[in-house]
Amino acid sequence: MNSPALDSPVLDRALEELRHHAPSWAAAPLAERIDLLERLMPRIRAAAADLAAAGAHAKGYGPASPWAGEDWAGGPWSLAQNVSARLHVLRRLAAGRDPLPAGAAHERGGRTWVDVFPATGWDSLLLSGYSARVRMQDGITPDQARQRAAAPYRGGPQRPGVALVLGAGNVAALTATDILHKLYAEGQVVLAKMNPVNAYLRPHFERIFAEYIRCGWVRFVDGGPAEGAYLTAHHGVDSIHVTGSDRTHDAIVWGTDHLAAQRRREDTPLVDTPLTSELGGVSPCIVVPGRWSRADFRFQAEHIVTGKMNNSGHNCIASQVLILPRSWPGTEVLLEEIRQVLRALPARADYYPGAHHRLQAVLAAHPEAECHADDSRILVPDITDHDDILLTDEVFASALGVVRLPGETPAHFLRHAVDFANATLPGTLGATLIVHPRTERTHAGAVEGSLGDLRYGTIGVNTWSGVNFLLGYTPWGAHPGHTRQAIGSGIGFVNNAFMLEDIEKTVLRAPFAPVPRGLLTGCPSLSPKPPYFLTNRTGRATLERLTRFTTAPNPALLPALFASALRG
Repeated sequence: MNSPALDSPVLDRALEELRHHAPSWAAAPLAERIDLLERLMPRIRAAAADLAAAGAHAKGYGPASPWAGEDWAGGPWSLAQNVSARLHVLRRLAAGRDPLPAGAAHERGGRTWVDVFPATGWDSLLLSGYSARVRMQDGITPDQARQRAAAPYRGGPQRPGVALVLGAGNVAALTATDILHKLYAEGQVVLAKMNPVNAYLRPHFERIFAEYIRCGWVRFVDGGPAEGAYLTAHHGVDSIHVTGSDRTHDAIVWGTDHLAAQRRREDTPLVDTPLTSELGGVSPCIVVPGRWSRADFRFQAEHIVTGKMNNSGHNCIASQVLILPRSWPGTEVLLEEIRQVLRALPARADYYPGAHHRLQAVLAAHPEAECHADDSRILVPDITDHDDILLTDEVFASALGVVRLPGETPAHFLRHAVDFANATLPGTLGATLIVHPRTERTHAGAVEGSLGDLRYGTIGVNTWSGVNFLLGYTPWGAHPGHTRQAIGSGIGFVNNAFMLEDIEKTVLRAPFAPVPRGLLTGCPSLSPKPPYFLTNRTGRATLERLTRFTTAPNPALLPALFASALRG
């Protein structure tokens, strides 16, 4: 079947319209921008069920499926949460206040940290026990971090420009939140090219962004590689943001012909437009040895499986490598619990293009691999070769590899684990660290040192690092230091509602155990089993109610929301 011909006049016209209206957006007063975001909320609320159902249908299950919670979490709720975060910061600015509250930026261990979550009382109530802080790059003082926050709104008029967003094909909210980042953090109007994998979302996004479209500030187009290549090289584009793989980036910047390698060596790109990117990698989940109860093993097995199998592993932040202590008695206990969780999950397919081929490559490399569904939900329980496919390539599908490292104490193990993750695994987008509160108190220096040494842009402590994407306040991007010649997991941060500059990484913390057991483990909070867990029995209903509350906070909605959360 032949691909449709490139319709360049349509693309040219969209860019021309955006260029014409770019000055009006750059000049739009803060009050107008806030009003637009406030009016976006009821549109998200009205479109939420259809948006989530569209994702479920495309993945091969119904809107009431146990899997459908992920379509609410990664679709309407994360979009609403992102808008809520931006509104909170912009309202502070409109009231004449600093974007960061007093004391949010502080020094610790010779580095500046900025507390970004919880930001409101609702945050503390709805995500009890969760907290996030951003570590700034070396040499940045607390005063500098405060002064540079929300700089686009504190330094005069913004410069008009047209941004090209090359949308992600996996998580629904990604394209929408990237659009908001370009509009509100960079002051540019946006042409969003839908990914062919989830182009079915376009009518839902056009419904949500209708006011921005009417004003000429946002346009959506469809298309594949040909349209992407045409747009990235277009003189009417002032900046580009792409979510994809390092191969996607390199094809844009260096091309795919026989001269591509030479261009990269000589740093003579085909596309020299300012480009930011989020490109994934091989993400680790590191489990620190400690004294765990049987319930701890079960809960963390559900946690680990969620970090891998959410969206069938079609996430740039999916936990692909589980790093366990070789001599810890709990290693085999945890692996057996993981097997039980994998077997108990309902059936589903790995839907993303190329997934079957990538899983077959894993099976070919590992005849001993365990399949807990038909050629999927693969567990490779003991990887010893550093050139293993699971350690060198992002599988982007439902395969989890296990690496066992030495270390007689938590501190020794953490040194080995951090060195292995930094030196062996490609990519710097995200890492997850699981540690019992008692173990952390006993080895506080080793744990804190590990969080500082891990070269990842987002780290989750007792929470899958992918949750950082959902919160809006937390910057989302790779650890700094990549270049276009060695792109790794990308360049730049999005979301980042406080519009911080000079970011190194975000560390998000969550309770090790849910209420009420958390009271016994030293992590007191009111947090139940997270609704995004694949094993949460009421996850979809809870996330639906959470979306409704986030789009229009009303205390009358809380009893039903909390009841659903506790039943999970």
